[in-house]
Amino acid sequence: MADPATYRPAPGTIPVQPGVYKFRDAHGRVIYVGKAKSLRGRLNSYFADVVSLHPRTRQMVTTAAAVEWTVVSTEVEALQLEYNWIKEFDPRFNVRYRDDKSYPVLAVTLNEEYPRLFVYRGARKKGVRYFGPYAHAWAIRETLDLLLRVFPARTCSNGVFKRHSQIGRPCLLGYIDKCSAPCVGRVSAEQHRRIVEDFCDFLAGRTDRMVRELERRMHDAAEELDFETAARLRDDVQALRRALEKQAVVLGTGTDADVIAFATDELEAAVQIFHVRDGRVRGQRGWVVDKSGDAVDAPEGGGEMAALVEQFLTQFYGEQASYVDQSPDEQPAAVVPREVLVPDLPADADQLQEWLGSLRGSAVRLRVPQRGDKKALAETVERNAKEALAQHKLKRAGDLTSRSAALQDIQDALELDSAPLRIECVDISHVQGTDVVASLVVFEDGLARKSEYRHYTIKEAAGDGRSDDVGSIAEVTRRRFARLRRERDEAERTELDAAGSGDLDPNVAGGVEDEGLDLVARPGIDPTTGRPRKFAYPPNLYVVDGGAPQVAAAAEVLDELGITDVAVIGLAKRLEEVWVPGEPDPVIMPRNSEALFLLQRVRDEAHRFAITFHRSKRSRRMTASALDSVRGLGAARRTALVAHFGSVAKLKEATVEQITEVPGIGVATAKAVLAALRET
Repeated sequence: MADPATYRPAPGTIPVQPGVYKFRDAHGRVIYVGKAKSLRGRLNSYFADVVSLHPRTRQMVTTAAAVEWTVVSTEVEALQLEYNWIKEFDPRFNVRYRDDKSYPVLAVTLNEEYPRLFVYRGARKKGVRYFGPYAHAWAIRETLDLLLRVFPARTCSNGVFKRHSQIGRPCLLGYIDKCSAPCVGRVSAEQHRRIVEDFCDFLAGRTDRMVRELERRMHDAAEELDFETAARLRDDVQALRRALEKQAVVLGTGTDADVIAFATDELEAAVQIFHVRDGRVRGQRGWVVDKSGDAVDAPEGGGEMAALVEQFLTQFYGEQASYVDQSPDEQPAAVVPREVLVPDLPADADQLQEWLGSLRGSAVRLRVPQRGDKKALAETVERNAKEALAQHKLKRAGDLTSRSAALQDIQDALELDSAPLRIECVDISHVQGTDVVASLVVFEDGLARKSEYRHYTIKEAAGDGRSDDVGSIAEVTRRRFARLRRERDEAERTELDAAGSGDLDPNVAGGVEDEGLDLVARPGIDPTTGRPRKFAYPPNLYVVDGGAPQVAAAAEVLDELGITDVAVIGLAKRLEEVWVPGEPDPVIMPRNSEALFLLQRVRDEAHRFAITFHRSKRSRRMTASALDSVRGLGAARRTALVAHFGSVAKLKEATVEQITEVPGIGVATAKAVLAALRET
């Protein structure tokens, strides 16, 4: 542990001007970056009594071996330089508000010739525009499903787009007018891009103009007696309004603001930010970070909360501005609002306002809400921050960050188009080929969704009268995805009936050509509850318990059904190898990777659920066979006996007197029951 006195600058050598300073360790690595109105006053505070420093600051100054600084002209320059250095050096003792990867967003690939809309989570990429984040992936799908009838942009993967370009026929979305089908040339690249740009304008808040334009066209069509077009435009207006209703109105129309709140304890801080555009909450982000200690030790005033606000504003909006630089289609006003509401003003609030204004290109107001709707919304955001900190401290296995990392690792390892937000896994259970059952478990966002678990009794049998695992996997896969096939066909017929279109190509209606169907085309919403129906969406990843033969069987069934938007893998127990259809060698994931841990949890949960169902099925069969021979003992009294004692084994150990306590069971029947059980 170094003594700060060994590298303390000589008295009088530190300038009094504003600037940015760096602490380096013995290896020359930058471990902390800070800024100050007066470098001399700020740096001298680090070399005071070490015991009086905040524990994290004390650890920093005793780890450092040197300090250096750069003088700047203004405090705004200091803000910018501090952000640039933190981004460049990634110092270990600085708080880093990294962009949250826990929540899914809606991505628009503006860097492609034919931009694509899809659900995404992960690091930001150059040339891609993002909307959100949203609390749930299904919320994005609902909104996208409503908007595709108005903005029919493509949602299929590049592989599906290329395939339909080759065969010269669009996917189902193209037939039901939820895609403009650029793959077959129905619209040009320029026309498709205009559709996507209108979609982005709508999500960016320019909604009133879009609704007014559609209403004007509707009235014009009605005056020209083109009632079919007018009816379609009327439905489009209604779809836009339903999409708007899903976004809560919290402030007055035209209000663009970010509302920020913190919750802290001695070591950590949770921050929540609500993005309000045109009076509606358009997105939400949240972080939990370690406190740096500068908030406590800073001598320049403002207090701990003010220091947290300053650190967050600098890093968050600096990062958002870098996204604008990477994507010319992103507007600065979309990421830096007119107003930023914070719990406390930092000491250099004027300089921060000036810097934020330079990022936006117009004035930005930084203030603390005092009353009214903005104060009430700030309190709501603060409650969210407190809840986030409480949840973080539970340290549960279902931590959002680790789940997000696991899903991202699976996507990278298997080279999927997107992270597998929904994973389904099937497992087979039997005893020497008898009482064969299967389980299907569902994980969404890395968490078990037990309300959607399913179990199956295997019907098909091999030639010797007993089912094998490969055949059972094929049967379960067929039964699960045949239902999806029927739902897709039903959705197709419903859309065609509603639109009054002609008959669909018979090959498509039969389920041959629908590989391009994306998540939003499914009949996913229950009209009574407004929430997704069970099994409304297919999995992004379908996992089977087994190796290459089991994977091949599942993949063959999906090919037969025309399901091409579901990735299939197998997880073999022996060496935890991941098998991919058509590949001679398995994918080997690191033994300590989050991705493998998640796949193991999914597989083990499927195994547990299958074993539980198999045991209950076998127990019922054994109970029935043992008690069926008792004269005068019907099904109701057999059930009552087993329910009273809990199991056949406990019933077998009971006395005649204990058995007669069950209503409807006499002494003679009790003796007959014991005799029958003891003979087995």
